[in-house]
Amino acid sequence: MRIDARMQFDLIAQGTDEQVPVLVDITAPRLDPADAATRPPHTLQVVLDRSGSMGRGSLEVAKTALKDLVDRLRPDDNFGLVAFDDQVQVVAPAGPLTDKDAVKSAIAGLRPGGSTNLSAGYLRGLQEAERVAADAGATVLLISDGHANCGVTDPEILGEKADEAFHRGVITSALGIGEGYDEHLLAALARGGRGNDGMAEDADAAAQFIAAQVDGLLSQAAQAVSLLLRMEPSVRGVELVNELPVTATPDGVLIELGSLYSGETRTLTLVLDVPAGPPPGPVRLGELQLSWAELPTLKQHTAAVPLHAEVVPPDAAATRSPDARVHTELVFQRAQQAKRHAATALRRQNPQEALEELRGARDAVKTAATTAPAEMAADLDEELAVLAALIHDIESGNHSRSAKTALKRAGDVGRNRGRQFTEGTGLDRRTWGSQPGAGRPTVANYPKTPRRAWIDLAEAIRTLPLKPEDREPIAEAVAALLDGRPDFNALRFRRHALATNPRTGHAPDSLF
Repeated sequence: MRIDARMQFDLIAQGTDEQVPVLVDITAPRLDPADAATRPPHTLQVVLDRSGSMGRGSLEVAKTALKDLVDRLRPDDNFGLVAFDDQVQVVAPAGPLTDKDAVKSAIAGLRPGGSTNLSAGYLRGLQEAERVAADAGATVLLISDGHANCGVTDPEILGEKADEAFHRGVITSALGIGEGYDEHLLAALARGGRGNDGMAEDADAAAQFIAAQVDGLLSQAAQAVSLLLRMEPSVRGVELVNELPVTATPDGVLIELGSLYSGETRTLTLVLDVPAGPPPGPVRLGELQLSWAELPTLKQHTAAVPLHAEVVPPDAAATRSPDARVHTELVFQRAQQAKRHAATALRRQNPQEALEELRGARDAVKTAATTAPAEMAADLDEELAVLAALIHDIESGNHSRSAKTALKRAGDVGRNRGRQFTEGTGLDRRTWGSQPGAGRPTVANYPKTPRRAWIDLAEAIRTLPLKPEDREPIAEAVAALLDGRPDFNALRFRRHALATNPRTGHAPDSLF
């Protein structure tokens, strides 16, 4: 494991309260393929909504994906399935997959039922996971298309249950299918459980997300990853801008990341509150201590990085230049906070407040894009597209979809920022939220743009040398553009087209 930290400024103005952003990159080692045979057994517990609304096709999609999932696990891996409507049914007791055919037969026999007691299903799933989980822990994946309408329905309470389970070694991920699910509840489960939350508007997206959970489970390189910030007296406090739980401990502020996958990088943004007071000269602000359990041995490790700065007179500090990547990442994460605030405002039926949050974030991202490092340009392009689509949706009265999209995107970027899977992990980049164009649903509600611009952009995309995995999304992007309906992949493909052949890029740079 590697930890790197960089501050927006290495210089601090004497006699002035300072907010000091710090960017932290945590990179997991690449797994040796030979270790796959010696990894400890994994435990995956699925909690599946089989209420009546799942009978509109969602249940069949989930069943097909779960049967494929079973095929990919080893016989010594633990798998369990709990289904719920207003009652809870243990479809497949958690345990080793010694008889995969029997498990798949049980999955095939599921039928839609009544109302949605999500809390009962989730708590029963936790019990099953913890019953068989060993030192390697367990993952619970909850799949639902509806609002919990009986049992415990408070997102805060269920998020606390997920947090408690995480501290017992169980990670929780959640997938919402369609447009009827409770985005706040599922986001709270994923946040408390340090897992992933997905939004699937169609069968393909649902299948991709479910498959990706197994891919991630099988490529874990480290577990129980945590970052402890030990602050010096020169620091008054700290803000974690990412959407991750933070715990105050006697030793400092603890941030728990859960598991990291082979070769991936996770990025965190902190803001240190440094009050006026330190005399001129070097000052130690604190230390970042990374802890993790190595796989497959589960051996415990730690690594530490100190945080230092230089206190200088105000006139010297006035000439300092900010680190472009730290500054841009801070603006990017503030935009995710704005989307979370907007989703909350929409839940309170206050669309005007939501629009103010999103417009402010859009303007800040536009400004940051003028000085952003080249490697972040695609992320900012996509962020502007997302914000434009959300603003247009709200202005058009589509508040439910906007709230779900805002929370989903903010959760992806806030919790899993920087997640970059390398070759050999088996993970589909389009399934995850940290990559440009990563599994985003097509959005037709963009601001109006001349049809000629979309045609030019489609022609630019058509010049791309096609990779097998890009054939379908490129075809979808081109079809949408020619119909005057841009999708999120368009910006990624346009950038690639320009890099391949700049003469093909006829579309204007400022589509938004």
